[in-house]
Amino acid sequence: MSSLSRRQFALMVGAGVAAGKPAQAQQGRLTAGEVVDRIKKNLGIPWNDSTYRDLFKIGGPGVPVAGICTTFGTNLNLIQRSVKAGLNMIITHEPTFWTDADVVAPGAPAGGTRCDAACQADPLYTRKLDYAIRNNIVVWRIHDHIHRMVPDGISLGLNRRLNWIQYQVDGNLSRWDIPPTTLGELAKFLAKTLQTRSVRVIGDPNLRVVRVAFGRSLSSMAQVADCVIASEGREYDTFEYVRDAVLSGAQEGAIFISHEAHEDPGMEEFARWLKPFVTEVPVRYISTTDEFWAV
Repeated sequence: MSSLSRRQFALMVGAGVAAGKPAQAQQGRLTAGEVVDRIKKNLGIPWNDSTYRDLFKIGGPGVPVAGICTTFGTNLNLIQRSVKAGLNMIITHEPTFWTDADVVAPGAPAGGTRCDAACQADPLYTRKLDYAIRNNIVVWRIHDHIHRMVPDGISLGLNRRLNWIQYQVDGNLSRWDIPPTTLGELAKFLAKTLQTRSVRVIGDPNLRVVRVAFGRSLSSMAQVADCVIASEGREYDTFEYVRDAVLSGAQEGAIFISHEAHEDPGMEEFARWLKPFVTEVPVRYISTTDEFWAV
């Protein structure tokens, strides 16, 4: 197969670019490209063609779809569970191959997984990609555009999971006035409701909490709230700001949750949004799950 590896060839065929000819789907079968076209049509916002995130990461538009799985991140366990459920199209919010752009390399085939030589030599990459190809998996990412939806699909999903829509302040998806509780009880509620063990808390566990805000950066920590819930926070600034605030006597706290715990509910919301206009095949949300454990 000359200089093309088996994996590269399979990806190019899936992407419909092998020999410059479009891949032919089985007659009458819904294809991954048709699913993506319907998503673009129903988003309610213009599609940004310059996105490097919201593209096919494994396979391509010509792959026939037996079922659709929506999820936060396409880890190996998630792919295996999707295969077991008979869902061969995975719509993911975050990367498949561990970097924001899924390891883009110059000269890689359009629409396929793009990976440089070092990545291709990694046995974990090889194992993951080979498993996906053997099981006719196609992966397409939606990141930029789900955040641009009105309302933001990821934030809406978090609100629905927490059942906090009725507590929003002025319709803001990131600010709430909740029934009085304590910082410790709120942390337990988040851990249980978001099904995560990756929860860290700064502040007095008995602190009374009513005003809650969501953030992810140092600037968000300065919000007027009893408690800030944060994900993707950096320890050297965000964590330390809250620590100094608490040590200075401020009556506030912060609960740090994982990236997955924050955004996975948004892909559950995306499955609900998708089902009315993709009716030919099953559409199912599968949680990426929190694999971490604490001592």
